[in-house]
Amino acid sequence: MISKIHEATIVNTGQKDKKTNTEIKKPYAVAQYNKFMKGTDKYLSFCSVLRKTVKWSKKVVLYLLNCVLSNAFFVYRT
Repeated sequence: MISKIHEATIVNTGQKDKKTNTEIKKPYAVAQYNKFMKGTDKYLSFCSVLRKTVKWSKKVVLYLLNCVLSNAFFVYRT
């Protein structure tokens, strides 16, 4: 993952692996992304409109529109 904002450090997530019982470590950028997205990615995967068209340009526009609408819904809900 490339980021100009975050440092290239590894942080502990506070969770342990079930099989090896070791702490799970992630890059700082990934930890911050997971902290602030709060399930938006999971919601977008269930409500996908990308299967309804074939052209890549329509897929990009529909994906961006879907992101905007879902983020607006989450902001409205809070």
